[in-house]
Formats: sequence, structure tokens, C-alpha cells
Amino acid sequence: MDKVVATAVEAVADVPEGASLAVGGFGLSGVPNVLIQALYGRGVGGLSVVSNNCGAMESGLAVLLAAGRIARVTGSYIGANKEFARQYLAGELEVELIPQGTLAERLRAGGAGIPAFYTPAGVGTQVAEGGLPWRYDGSGGVALASPPKEVREFDGTEYVLERGIRTDFALVRAVKGDRHGNLVFNKSSRNFNPLAAMAGRVTIAEVEELVEPGEIDPDAVHLPGIFVQRVVALSPEQAADKKIEKITVSKPEEERA
Repeated sequence: MDKVVATAVEAVADVPEGASLAVGGFGLSGVPNVLIQALYGRGVGGLSVVSNNCGAMESGLAVLLAAGRIARVTGSYIGANKEFARQYLAGELEVELIPQGTLAERLRAGGAGIPAFYTPAGVGTQVAEGGLPWRYDGSGGVALASPPKEVREFDGTEYVLERGIRTDFALVRAVKGDRHGNLVFNKSSRNFNPLAAMAGRVTIAEVEELVEPGEIDPDAVHLPGIFVQRVVALSPEQAADKKIEKITVSKPEEERA
């Protein structure tokens, strides 16, 4: 099945108001910026987003966040995103912060058809006991707090029950993909993109290089095409447009000596 869609705008045309989205990327690496911009252009809002972070430097999900299009974020990192922090503390945004490894496994489990699993991460903290502020009231008080989760002992160790995550759509970016939706991810962009893709009921992938079926060695495929419904081929300019979050420059060798 040829899953290639002509444009990013066409690929996200049926994402409705209030949809839930799993979005790939780690920092600014592997973020599906073209699909996010296309979604921004559609004007839909009230979105529930599941992603490691919510964009930075006016890039990625920060575009939707700044426009007030996101109602809820499930993630593990606020970082240096000041607008994210402002909206959260002002009570404009509901935020569920969870351990990063738990987030990764919740996405994978949802995509694998596993409704829930036990993990030791978070036992003895508000992650398990409840009370984490999901939404503030804008005056410093907590308007909505996380509920307690089931804790069970296995072989003398306590574990907390976590639910798998499924979303209406998933947006991901791959370095290479074929027309059947088989994808390859580059380095750190492999952290969350495959997991987000698995969790989406409809997964849309933007690919930097589109190849024909059979051109990717099956042993090199990071995500099989069964998890992908739509593929958008990026232009060379779009593929090359990659931002750097923090630029560091090494001292000249003579100074290091």
C-alpha cells in the first residue's frame, strides 16, 4: 500500500478540535516541525499532547503552545520553555509530569496493546500516592491534582500500576522512510519517535528521504510500516532546516593545553 500523501496540510486535514496527539522528538532532535506547522495553519485547538517536552525556541510544539492551541500536556520535561511554565503556573494548561522512562514505556505499551504495567519508578512519591498538581488555579493553589495509583508488591518489592497510552493521532519525523511506511530514525531522534508512532491510532510520518519499498534493508528498519498510515516526503530545504538548542564551542587546542 502506497501511504505517501502529497502535502503535510493534506496529511493533517482530518485532525479535529480536541484531538489527542503523540508527538515524537527529543529536545529539538527529530521533531516533526513541518507537520506541526501544518496543524497550526489549520487553527485547531483544545489539543491533548503526549510528548517528552513541549518544544523550545519557538520551534516544534512551542508553536501550538504559544498560540493557545494545547489544553493538556503529558510529558516528562518542561526545561527552559518559559511559556510552558507560565501557562502551567497560571492555570491555563493541564500538565501531567511523569518519569521519562515511564512515559516511554506507557507509549510503547499502548502501541503493543498492553493496557497497563507495573514499574518501581515513582513508588513512595506523589507519582504513586497522588497529589501532583495537574492544574493550578492561577493564584498558587492546586485546582486539579493527580489521583493515587495502585501499588502492588512482587517478590518483596513495591511497584506502581501505570496505564498504556493511546492517542487519536501521532506525528513523527524519520531520517528515511519508504512508501509502505517503514521508517529509520537518526541517533537521538530514535528515543521517542518510534514509541509515539506506535501509540497513535493514525500515525503520520514526515521523512527527510523517501525511498522505494525494498531499498531499506529489513534489518535496518526501526519502525515497521504497520504502525504508519501516512507518509509525507520533505523537500531538501525542509529536511535541512534543523535548529540547535544550545551551541557550545570548544576552546582552541592550544588553550586547552
